[in-house]
Amino acid sequence: MAEITPALVGQLRAMTGAGLMACKKALDETKGELNAAVDLLRKQGAAAAVKKADRAANEGLIGQAVLNGGKVGALIEVNCETDFVARNEDFKAFVAELATKVASTPEVNLEADRVAAVAKIGENIQVRRSQRLEVSGVGAVAAYIHTGGKVGVLVEVGATNEATVAREEFRQLLRDVTLQIAAASPVSVSRDDVPAAVVEKEREIAAQSDALKGKPAAAMEGILKGKLNKFFETNCLLEQGFVKNPDLKLEAHVASVSKALGDTITVRRFLRFQIGEVI
Repeated sequence: MAEITPALVGQLRAMTGAGLMACKKALDETKGELNAAVDLLRKQGAAAAVKKADRAANEGLIGQAVLNGGKVGALIEVNCETDFVARNEDFKAFVAELATKVASTPEVNLEADRVAAVAKIGENIQVRRSQRLEVSGVGAVAAYIHTGGKVGVLVEVGATNEATVAREEFRQLLRDVTLQIAAASPVSVSRDDVPAAVVEKEREIAAQSDALKGKPAAAMEGILKGKLNKFFETNCLLEQGFVKNPDLKLEAHVASVSKALGDTITVRRFLRFQIGEVI
């Protein structure tokens, strides 16, 4: 059994938004198991769905690079010890340089760059992760860095006609989708992409929630379906309300642009990095 310290209670509260006493009780009941306490609070209705809420305390920046006219792009997270260094122009340039190397060369080794940066900057520098997207077929990638380099997005959007990719309406859609992902933090493009284990866990939590206690068996399946639909609407990119018009789902906005351009446009995949998130 883990020791239930005030710090542990505070961490659970930060992850869930539940009250201190509710957090303490949940940790008592789960013998100090943090993830189990999160699930318990959700079942009790005391916590909203936790989505990457258990953040590490790392400093650093997310960097991006898009090359070859939007045919390849990369995101990278580089950590340092202090926010002072993260805001330094030399560090920003270093992160941008690494992002370009990742975009240019698959499987690039950045260790020599990291070691040189440690010697120059005087802090422990870590390249925590990087990922590269290359367009297959007709389409383009776009990137967006938000909140002072703390959040980064890379998205691939496809079309069927090469001429579509050069149109300003398509480019604007790319920008809109990156903003959507940065702001709304989806976990997948569509509900078909959500891992079965994640769906099953959400279903289990919903089934054990206080909202279903005492409900007739005949009504439970409908209630569970409604709760899962709400989960998908919150977490699936195409089902989210469009940030520029929340009454319109992003899927409908994409369809509208497709119609205007006389093409079929699809959001294929995306990356979203946030400094210090648990991965």
